[in-house]
Amino acid sequence: MVLHPLLGVDEVPAVEPYLGRVGEVFKAFREQDSGCVSYGVRLLDGARWFVKEAVTDRARRSLERGWTFHRCVRHTAIVPQVHRIAVRGGGWAVVMPWRDGEVLYHATVRGPRDRTSPGSPMARFRALPTARVLHAFDRVLDAHLAVEAAGHVAVDFYDGALLYDFAGHVAHLVDLDEYRPGPFVVDEERLPGSRRFMAPEEFVRGAVIDTRTTVFTLGRTARLLLDAGDEERAWRGTPEQLAVVERATFPAPDDRFANVHRFAAAWRAADTLRTA
Repeated sequence: MVLHPLLGVDEVPAVEPYLGRVGEVFKAFREQDSGCVSYGVRLLDGARWFVKEAVTDRARRSLERGWTFHRCVRHTAIVPQVHRIAVRGGGWAVVMPWRDGEVLYHATVRGPRDRTSPGSPMARFRALPTARVLHAFDRVLDAHLAVEAAGHVAVDFYDGALLYDFAGHVAHLVDLDEYRPGPFVVDEERLPGSRRFMAPEEFVRGAVIDTRTTVFTLGRTARLLLDAGDEERAWRGTPEQLAVVERATFPAPDDRFANVHRFAAAWRAADTLRTA
């Protein structure tokens, strides 16, 4: 029996040379601020895969956490980690199916990229008809209902974790490696993530992180995706939806929706753009 060149191998001496032997590396992401290097690889049978290797200690811990998360949570919107490969000398690489699309924001070690220039993925996404943006957010919301059902909470979710296929108009979620079982207590100065999406408690050592923190993140996601610009002055949703977002993002966790399920119910009840 011939083993699959990615799914049938348990260890390689080095990732990129191995990928070059078993297929064609058609895309490489080398300057990500996550501490990972990632590759798009086309195998000889034409199948495309995404391989992500952790190259720093912090990234290795994160990738280990992500592997555990993907064993617990499944959803069609979440791109799964289906196999992992040990790298000789220490470290791991994970194998994922390739999904067409562009991340809405790409953070790199060379500094932040612009979200507002006309050619940027986020600007193009915000220029889509509102119904398409709402459909994409529905996918985000449904995925986080699955996250909540599995007893996990969101950590480090931001627009860079949203991969959007502009041709097929499908949203996928990637790089959810910091998601973890909840509730849990912050044991560092702050959790990883983008300040634009993070709840106040994520910056407080000893604070409890639970599903209400996920509610905050989802509220901020809706607010930023449904704005025509980056200054939060051009809301494209309904006033009822904006009221739901405002409750979801109250500073005090007790003032928010108690869980993602209740947030989703309120959000969908307020979606008069599609129910009218």
